[in-house]
Amino acid sequence: MQKGMHTDTERCVRAVQSKDARFDGWFFTAVVTTGIYCRPSCPVVPPKPENMRFQPSAAACQQAGFRACKRCRPDTSPGSPEWNQRADLVARAMRLIADGVVDREGVPGLAARLGYSTRQIERQLLAELGAGPLALARAQRAQAARLLIETTPLPMADIAFAAGFASIRTFNDTVREVYALAPTDLRARAPRSDPGTAAKTTGTLTLRLPFRAPLNPDNLFGHLAATAVPGVEEWRDGAYRRTLRLPYGHGLVSLAPQPDHIACRLTLSDLRDLTVAISRCRRMLDLDADPVAIDDRLRTDPLLAPLIDKAPGRRVPRTVDEAEFAVRAVLGQQVSTAAARTHAARLVTAHGERVDDPEGGLTHLFPSPEALASVDPESLAMPRTRRATFTTLVRQLADGEVRLGPDSDWRETRARLLALPGFGPWTVDVIAMRALGDPDAFLPTDLGIRRAAQELGLPSTPAALTARAAAWRPWRAYAVQYLWATDSHPINFLPV
Repeated sequence: MQKGMHTDTERCVRAVQSKDARFDGWFFTAVVTTGIYCRPSCPVVPPKPENMRFQPSAAACQQAGFRACKRCRPDTSPGSPEWNQRADLVARAMRLIADGVVDREGVPGLAARLGYSTRQIERQLLAELGAGPLALARAQRAQAARLLIETTPLPMADIAFAAGFASIRTFNDTVREVYALAPTDLRARAPRSDPGTAAKTTGTLTLRLPFRAPLNPDNLFGHLAATAVPGVEEWRDGAYRRTLRLPYGHGLVSLAPQPDHIACRLTLSDLRDLTVAISRCRRMLDLDADPVAIDDRLRTDPLLAPLIDKAPGRRVPRTVDEAEFAVRAVLGQQVSTAAARTHAARLVTAHGERVDDPEGGLTHLFPSPEALASVDPESLAMPRTRRATFTTLVRQLADGEVRLGPDSDWRETRARLLALPGFGPWTVDVIAMRALGDPDAFLPTDLGIRRAAQELGLPSTPAALTARAAAWRPWRAYAVQYLWATDSHPINFLPV
């Protein structure tokens, strides 16, 4: 699988004829005889090859006048892995669109964040995805609308507003055009589910987050639970729960691993944050990864192969808030996991915003960089040099000197972080891996990695291990997960 796969007609036809779910999200099949578009794994009888047209995005299908298939629901496919493994302009634009920037700031806002003209952005997106930023954002709004129509009892006017539409008329027209059904008909066709599936209160939704199999939840949820900051995160009743700071308000999310999906329960103070919340949760759990391609590359190393065969499909545990993770990375420098949690919990209690959680023990949002920039350094129970690191980081995050969001340029951000006092390669690479989402970030100086390398017979010195790991590129962050998993640390086990 690779960039521009939709242009490889023969390969796409084979994927459709074999109903291969691994290709869902990589491309979409538009059927000229029926006027619908499908995911590759659609359960219906495949059309004749001469009637198939392949597109790189749902938005491109919609722009060409095709409607979404009612059987396979192509808009619920996992996202393309491309946008999480690349740092070029198109990938950064797609991450920002998923984060709702076009809906909030328009195409000029998107262009300003990326440092390019609107014309350049539109030209590059159109060339690679067959649709410009407005069409891509429109497809995302249509998906959010369908989700709200089918899973909540909200009035249609509220749904239109929550999904990001400017008017009821635009909402109605878009839903009819994309799904060939009026919004009320779409709701009538929705399967009748158990009472727990529909929203119990305004702002609460239950949904399924799809992923490409296999997915090993052990290190993913184990890491999030073992490092959870009290008040902000918790593991409860088989689910990881946490608070979310969102553009229009705040939210609470519960995420529980299931065999073929992640069960997600979202409570939002403002439903306009729905698509952003889903996008950030998917990113945190690395659900758009292509585990088969990743594991196949790493398996070529005979010393890694047994680890992958034993437990394939490991993901990189990431974050819903890049600035929060960077602060926590500094708090965790040269201390135990328990000590890092204690430091973070003190900051949360003193400077976080309170939230109400009737279902558990979540009490606060993690403090924003702006709030932390006003913290008295003398109040921090840490060595003086680390205080300087902390205060410099939060000030630069608050001022926008260091940008860690979906629009960040990975290479530039690494250089800026390395220039800060107290930031060495380990801190920069762990932020690159878990906050920026760089799939090739590597931690050759990490004690756990060096110990695992020695046990496996890999080179254990940083320079020699880095040389050996060149063959694992561009997936070295995933190799880190497999190497960490050789240890008995709680981060490697699904909590009971």
